[in-house]
Amino acid sequence: MANKRDYYDVLGVGRTATPDELKKSYRKLAMQYHPDRNPDNAEAAERFKEVCEAYEILSDSEKRARYDQFGHEGMKSAFGPGGFDFGRDFTHAGDFQDLFANLFGGGLGDLFGGGGGRRRTRNPNAAQRGDDLRFDLEIDFEEALFGSEREVDLHVNDACGTCHGSGAAPGSSRETCRQCGGHGAVVVGGGFIQMRQTCPVCNGEGTVVRTPCKACQGAGRVKTPRHIALRIPKGVETGSRLRLSGKGESGLRGGPHGDLYVVLHVREHDLFERHDDDLTCTVHISPTAATLGGDIDVPTPDGLARIKLPAGTPNGKLFRLRGKGMPNLNGGCGDLHVRVEVETPQHLTSKQRRALEEFATLATPDNFPEAGRQGKAAERFFARRDALRKFGHG
Repeated sequence: MANKRDYYDVLGVGRTATPDELKKSYRKLAMQYHPDRNPDNAEAAERFKEVCEAYEILSDSEKRARYDQFGHEGMKSAFGPGGFDFGRDFTHAGDFQDLFANLFGGGLGDLFGGGGGRRRTRNPNAAQRGDDLRFDLEIDFEEALFGSEREVDLHVNDACGTCHGSGAAPGSSRETCRQCGGHGAVVVGGGFIQMRQTCPVCNGEGTVVRTPCKACQGAGRVKTPRHIALRIPKGVETGSRLRLSGKGESGLRGGPHGDLYVVLHVREHDLFERHDDDLTCTVHISPTAATLGGDIDVPTPDGLARIKLPAGTPNGKLFRLRGKGMPNLNGGCGDLHVRVEVETPQHLTSKQRRALEEFATLATPDNFPEAGRQGKAAERFFARRDALRKFGHG
């Protein structure tokens, strides 16, 4: 015991350290010196064991009190004649298991030959579900609005028809892997640190193919073209996913097929713009229609609808048509918002120009109230500016 370092020095904490401070220091040092992060480093392995022993004592209130009073001599009865044994003495395995489950994806059973109880592992010879597939499909706006039916062609991994998915040539069969004995994993390492790893010979399958099928080269699956009919419901949007159950890759050893997920991307439209379940549409009108008012036709998903413009309709005015928007996947329908935009006449004839010039001579400020209000606002602004300048503020 004379050569053993003080446990508090090992963890780098003071003798009044709280349990949380002990755990924080322990986790940091355990990660730093773990043998998997320091392969073939005997010094790191010894430090790692030293850190674990120190934490085992100081994290236990009774053992810590005995150590504080008697030092390492007081730990003889705690460990027994054989000294500290990781597998037997680590009573706070939950802290350790939590730490290394995050680091290495396993528990004490995967890291050590005993001590923490082995984690349950899947049977490598059991049926395995096929992988899910993703297919991105671009559709027109009209397809999202009204729904449609599409056909897609893709290649997927399907069970080999020659070997029926076994990967073995006809007349032969898969054999139990001699390296792992059919478990799909092997134990590596030595001393008090052992880990379970995927078998490098069978890649976790538990079986190997001595005589591979020529059609699939032993893979058990081959790329197969598949033609799939797809129904697109109305109301979908960019990012909507359609799930086709059982249309993914085939499973292994008789396992079920995976699923196919079709991710939709809706093209932009020249006429309508979508905002959730609502649609917007811009309709161009003439200056005379905006001035005199009247009926105009606007496009909707159901056809042309008639809107009555009041006289003096301003540019940019919005009209809402309830229930004329985008259908919802759960039922119902959004609204259509129609924005009118006054279009400036182009390519005037001489007669049209003379008519406009005559109107200009007859027009009065009362015909353009918005321009009048803007002019008055400008006058107030300039008056305020001149007043500030007069008193030396500008």
